[in-house]
Amino acid sequence: MSTARLLRTLSCVSEEDNGTSWQSNGVFLQPAWDYLQQNHCDLLASPLFPVVLSITTYFLVVSLYTMLDLLAPTWPCINRYRLHPDTPVTWPDIWTTLGVTIYNHLLYIFPAAVAQWLWRPPVPLPCEAPTLCSFFLGIFACMIVFDSQYYLWHLLHHRVPWLYHMFHAVHHRYHQPFSLVTQYMSGWELFSVGFWTTIDPLLLQCHCLTTWGFMVLNIYISTEDHCGYDFPWSMNNVVPFGLWGGAPKHDAHHRRPNTHFAPFFSHWDWLGGTDTPPTPPIRSRGASPDERERKLKRFK
Repeated sequence: MSTARLLRTLSCVSEEDNGTSWQSNGVFLQPAWDYLQQNHCDLLASPLFPVVLSITTYFLVVSLYTMLDLLAPTWPCINRYRLHPDTPVTWPDIWTTLGVTIYNHLLYIFPAAVAQWLWRPPVPLPCEAPTLCSFFLGIFACMIVFDSQYYLWHLLHHRVPWLYHMFHAVHHRYHQPFSLVTQYMSGWELFSVGFWTTIDPLLLQCHCLTTWGFMVLNIYISTEDHCGYDFPWSMNNVVPFGLWGGAPKHDAHHRRPNTHFAPFFSHWDWLGGTDTPPTPPIRSRGASPDERERKLKRFK
């Protein structure tokens, strides 16, 4: 055990002796938090940990959906849940979107991560875990704030032609999205999304465990929005009263770009008049990028 970790453990024990034990604060999460601190303190305190967590989560979720995409054409039990069952995801689509994703990570994410590792000190970890209530409320609050920020950013980048063609059009080259389209985007859009995901928990003064939970959930939901599937357990089928957009509405956004701008909830699209009923899909994802772009312009 390193000296820093030993001092931290003694400090936490001292706090517990003073009456701030986990029994009164984090009954459900404290044992797990204690285990993580005692066994992985250096990893969790590293400025690189949120980056590694985000990248690992993204590629794990994308790998799962990509495997489903490859199995769907020969497995009817999977293909029946695809939003576009007659247009399978092809290997050229996979390599193209994966190539842009890796390019963005090498050009933008990797240098930013190295800069944090060199110049930012280790993150101080609190001794106490968040209560279960504050954990879930913190994640929910981050989702509300992020949903509002991205709705405005998204709306602006569709309403202003220069912003759309300069920064956001690349994401709309696929109007029948699949999971790897999630990060098929410009560097500016990737930076914007990453900035809000990082800064919102800080503004709301969330516990680091809550922050990591929000990051993982945000990545999963964003990937689910682009996955091209409508499973019974998808968020849009679990959250009642049509409060959640989900894959069907985001798929509609890629086909009708002036609708469904919110990433998570539906209230901003209701209030902004950008929520529309489902429409028949445009079955031409196999078209060339130039043809896709021309078709998208007809909807703008």
